[in-house]
Amino acid sequence: MTQETAPARNVPALLTALHTRKDSATVLVAGNPGGVIHVRDGLVVAMETPAAPGVEVLLLKSRRIAEEDWAALRATGTDPAHLASELVARGLLGAAELEITGQAALFDAAFALALTRPEGWEAAEPRPHLDTGTAVPPARMVSETSRRIRLLANERGATARFARDRLAPAPAAGDPARIARLSPRHRAVLTAADGRRTPRDIAFTLGRGLFAVMLDLRDLLALGLLQPLAATAAGRPSTAPRTPPHAPAAAARPSAAPLPRRKR
Repeated sequence: MTQETAPARNVPALLTALHTRKDSATVLVAGNPGGVIHVRDGLVVAMETPAAPGVEVLLLKSRRIAEEDWAALRATGTDPAHLASELVARGLLGAAELEITGQAALFDAAFALALTRPEGWEAAEPRPHLDTGTAVPPARMVSETSRRIRLLANERGATARFARDRLAPAPAAGDPARIARLSPRHRAVLTAADGRRTPRDIAFTLGRGLFAVMLDLRDLLALGLLQPLAATAAGRPSTAPRTPPHAPAAAARPSAAPLPRRKR
């Protein structure tokens, strides 16, 4: 990996520099929640953050892959870099479906990270990760993240506050006729919104992307079926696990230990 000649002013600028040079690196983003961005030949190939469900959570919570099959695969000691190919080789998942899941998790992680200001960032040597075949130019990732934020609110702060809100059923949610008109997806989100969970918690509970869950929550709020409670205090642990089961240590490292602060 080529050394940085000058500190990047922000994470997108760092990713753009890596893309220009076609470098491979692991970008460590410090903060709450923080995250890890995997870059290969200048393209973003994976992203992990405690703020959004990763590939493993999406596959297991959706029951696309059985817990016992995943545990058996992990028990073989398969290296994270080759875990994806082993999934396909064993017939547990098709290559195209795995790539779609990986891309969905990547975009969702980018959206989640964009809702908070990072405390620091640095490019380190490449680290093993679950390679789903996804490869996205940084510019596309940034534009998709901006589009998602615009869809949820006219200004970034409102979306960030929404992501921290705890949501509870409104009195109207007790009307069986109104509930019967909801899609199964919306009913599942409404059931999960119990007054203790934030949108992030609900995403982990259901094994769905944070952005998709927030869109459904917005629909339910507009219908008067949900009501927000006080925003979760900064630093307060939420009800969902911070990292999925069997998560590699690299995925948890940015939130566990602060990284050197970059001067903006």
